[in-house]
Amino acid sequence: MGGIAILAGVLVGYVLAHPSRQSLLGPLLLAGTPAFVFGLVEDLTKQVSVRTRLLATMACGVLGWAITGHSITDADLLGLDWLLGFTVVSVVFTAFAVGGVANAINIIDGFNGLATGTVIVVLTSFGFMATALGDVDLALTSLILAGAMLGFGLVNWPLGKIFLGDGGAYFVGFALAWLAVLMLARHPEVSAWGPMLVCGYPILEVFFSIARRRRRGSSPGDADRLHLHSLVKRRVVRALLPRASNLVRNSCTGALMWFAALLPAVIAVSWPTRTPALVLGFVVCALLYSVVYARLTQFRWCFSPVTLVPKTKLA
Repeated sequence: MGGIAILAGVLVGYVLAHPSRQSLLGPLLLAGTPAFVFGLVEDLTKQVSVRTRLLATMACGVLGWAITGHSITDADLLGLDWLLGFTVVSVVFTAFAVGGVANAINIIDGFNGLATGTVIVVLTSFGFMATALGDVDLALTSLILAGAMLGFGLVNWPLGKIFLGDGGAYFVGFALAWLAVLMLARHPEVSAWGPMLVCGYPILEVFFSIARRRRRGSSPGDADRLHLHSLVKRRVVRALLPRASNLVRNSCTGALMWFAALLPAVIAVSWPTRTPALVLGFVVCALLYSVVYARLTQFRWCFSPVTLVPKTKLA
């Protein structure tokens, strides 16, 4: 039921905010409704398919464009930028990006504080980036969302008295994606790689999860226990805290993974307008993820995790 608490916090922030911030929060709340509703129904019934939830989060991106007119029109990629000049392509691309980030937050929602801390890092980073650009309204909007997450986080971590749930994960995931869209729409000088790198850790988790499952013959939507945070708990935290309870290990894993979110966010905040530096930063973070993942699965330093090898070759 954590999504209800977070939504309530954001609504309070909206009521108390200056009208200029309300003009940003209002469309976000309205456009994020499908993500929250479909996620909450899944929390209550466990009968909403992964595909349906993905489509609901993508619909949020379309709804956001319909309300504000904002969509991603520049990705700093040759060829794609020309295509994004067409409204239909731009809206579809925005919907896909929004759905991807929303589902990325749901994927990393595995331990106390993991998703919460990651989202707070991302929102704070957006706040710093907007402040550096002189955009006080976007900065304070980011911090209002971060405040709602912090209030939830104090109950979620370390004791796990309340959980994010799909409703909360999809809503805050949409909020992160929409802030990225707003950042690019309000500040054309910002590279599209900047907001993407701010959300670097959950995005990389999605990319690696899809690649792992496809190469092992599984559906991208299938659940497994081979995420980086799952391996960190089994291989690192368990070794460091052999006699600790599962609750302690759970919360320590969540806190440890905050560093995975911090590195790409710091790179993005440092060079928000420099595409080459941001691309290099994304590549470095991806390589670091791969190396650490390989170390945790194969107990040696390499760039090819065994979980990315097709099952037929392993046999």
